[in-house]
Amino acid sequence: MILDIVTLNSANKELLWQNSKSVTDIDTKVKELIENMLDTMYYAKGIGLSAVQVGVLKKIFVIDIPEQTGEPLICINPEIIRSSRDYAEYEEGCLSIPGVTHRIQRPRSIALQYTDLDSKKQELTADDLLATCIQHEYDHLFGKLFIEHAAVKEYKKINKLLEDNNLPPYLKEK
Repeated sequence: MILDIVTLNSANKELLWQNSKSVTDIDTKVKELIENMLDTMYYAKGIGLSAVQVGVLKKIFVIDIPEQTGEPLICINPEIIRSSRDYAEYEEGCLSIPGVTHRIQRPRSIALQYTDLDSKKQELTADDLLATCIQHEYDHLFGKLFIEHAAVKEYKKINKLLEDNNLPPYLKEK
């Protein structure tokens, strides 16, 4: 089932800035949510989606970058345990901020611990685009949007992009 994606224009947009809660039981309801998240992500032509983006404050995200993941990566209660000191820059976008992309710097590689759909603990080392995507979705679990990683000098440009896409300005110049 395709779910509604929470955007900066949504009535419930405040969810995007809230912390998600840990999943205590991977039951049929959680598995159904994950299946619906994957359907929604594919329908929206995204490569990642966090539960908060479909209005559910649970620490879950899904990612599918076929050339890097092989199959969809389903992360429940993820935790980034290591980040590299060197950075990579990617043009990021977000299904919750439609039409807006911006180059963002993040650690080039990370190590992630998470629980999979079978309730097994997993650890993954990722770099480049997959590392960026994991960090992007991970940020959603803690109420942070990718545009918040932009340099302060870029805020005016990002707010203009938001306005051009009929979204409210978000970043406040310091």
